[in-house]
Amino acid sequence: MRFNADDLARRVLYRDAAVLVIDKPYGIAVHAGPKGGVTLDVFLPDLRFYAPEKPQLAHRLDRETTGCLVFGRNQKALRRLGALFRDGLVKKTYYAFVCGRPTEAEGVIDLPLARRSHDKRSWWMKVDPAGDASLTRYRTLGQADGLALLALSPETGRTHQLRVHCAAMGWPIAGDRIYGGDRAMAVSPGLMLHAARIEIPFYPGKPALHIEAPLPDPFRQLLESLRMAVPGENA
Repeated sequence: MRFNADDLARRVLYRDAAVLVIDKPYGIAVHAGPKGGVTLDVFLPDLRFYAPEKPQLAHRLDRETTGCLVFGRNQKALRRLGALFRDGLVKKTYYAFVCGRPTEAEGVIDLPLARRSHDKRSWWMKVDPAGDASLTRYRTLGQADGLALLALSPETGRTHQLRVHCAAMGWPIAGDRIYGGDRAMAVSPGLMLHAARIEIPFYPGKPALHIEAPLPDPFRQLLESLRMAVPGENA
């Protein structure tokens, strides 16, 4: 899939003098990696929108994850955003289709995570009692034909946290070839994980920035095929 600066400019969800949020498309990495391919790095100068500095990432999303991606538009903003993410003050909600369904309609996944290997180039993770504390809240939004649509809210920000947590619970995210294997790939060729909402208490004394990213077409198509309601549209 090819991207250009105009494509990304049309995906801006929020912009002010300090903060920029885009709807990250599927298949674009936020940083260059060993697999190569297109990355957001090359487009950052085109996302300045007349600011003196190019925007810088305040957090990460996987190559195959879509949705809300936050940037600081200057160094002061980037430092504040970094502190908010680090201190767990940014609220994130993801939508994910999973293979299977939770026994309980909602709950908390409390499983520590660590790298699978000591190779610093490897991002693959595993559940490990000696790993870093990792907490994910989940809520079931719908289910049909052996699949469930979940709202996932990570309380911590570990690498691949949602993917490992869901797989460890017995319901891997559809399209997750790393942690879900053949079972997940049989449902979708691409990862069905979308950063749907983010709340950023950026400006002291003012309401948090509340930003939402529209569901990508693969999500809508699967919802339609399962005859499930689009989250929020029929509430």
